[in-house]
Amino acid sequence: MNHPDYPCIPAKTIVSSYFDNGWFGSNYNMNIYKGCSHDCIYCDSRSECYQIQDFDVVKPKANALDVIDKDLRSKRKSGIIITGSMSDAYNPLEKELLLTRGVLKLIAKHGFGVVIDTKSDLVLRDIALLKSIRENSPVVVNFTITCADDDLCRKIERNVCLSSARFSALERLSKEGINCGVLLMPILPFINDTNENITEIIRRAAQAGAKWISVYPNFGVTLRQNQRDWFFKRLDENFPGKKEIYMKTFGNAYECETPNQKQLTEIFRVECEKAGLLTKMEEISAFIKRDYTIEQIVL
Repeated sequence: MNHPDYPCIPAKTIVSSYFDNGWFGSNYNMNIYKGCSHDCIYCDSRSECYQIQDFDVVKPKANALDVIDKDLRSKRKSGIIITGSMSDAYNPLEKELLLTRGVLKLIAKHGFGVVIDTKSDLVLRDIALLKSIRENSPVVVNFTITCADDDLCRKIERNVCLSSARFSALERLSKEGINCGVLLMPILPFINDTNENITEIIRRAAQAGAKWISVYPNFGVTLRQNQRDWFFKRLDENFPGKKEIYMKTFGNAYECETPNQKQLTEIFRVECEKAGLLTKMEEISAFIKRDYTIEQIVL
C-alpha cells in the first residue's frame, strides 16, 4: 500500500543481508523510511555518498509492508534484523503511517528477531509487539543518547525527544523485560566530550536498566562532504567560535577524535565496569542471544 499524501521511495527489496554476526548479533539490515527530520547537527547520513535527496523530508518506502513480507518469506535463514542505521523507524511520520508497527507484526509472524536503534520514545507504543517477538527471538532497543543535559541536547538534536525522555523510555522497556542499551555516539569534541557528561550518561543508563553502552569507533565524530558544511553552519548558530577550533584542530580530517580520548576511554571503562554494563560488541551479542538456541534463530 502506498500513501498518496506522501512522496514514496521505490523499493524492490528492503530487508538486505548483513553479516553472520553484525552489530548486536544482527544478520539483516532494514530501513523502512528514507531521510530524517531529527535535525541533529552531526548526522553522517547527510553525506553525499548516501545520495539522499531532500534529507530532512522523511519518505516511506513504496509498498513497504508487501515488500518486507516478500523479503522475509524468501530468506533461507531466520535471524535478527537491525533497523535505524540510516533513518529512525520511529520518526514523526510513523505516528500516522504505522509502517514500523506493521513490520514488527511481520517479524513476529515469520519468526525473526529485531534490533531497533532510535532516538524516539514512540517505541513505547509497540511494547506489546516487542514482547510478542521476544517469546521466540531476540529483541533489542538501543537509544542514542549523547547528552545527559537536556539543554545541550536541544542544541545538537533539535527535533527529537529530549535525553530525559529517552532515559524514561529505556527504563519503561527494561521493566517490561526488553533488553535495552545506549549508543553513546557521536561525541563532539569541545562540546559534549566532558568527564561529567560521560559519567552521568553511564550512571543514568545503568539506573534505567540498560544492559550495555556502545561507543563506536572512538570518542569523536566523523565529518565528510556536505555533512561538514552542515555541521559547521550549526556550530556557528549554536556554539560561536567552535567552528574555528574544529578547523584549526582537525582541518579536513574525516575522523575527528576528542583531545580527551585517553582520559574519556579510561573513565568509560572504569564507570561501565562499576555499573556492570557491557561495552564489547562480542559480549553484547552473546548476551542478546543467550536465551535462544541456534534452532530458534536459524530455520
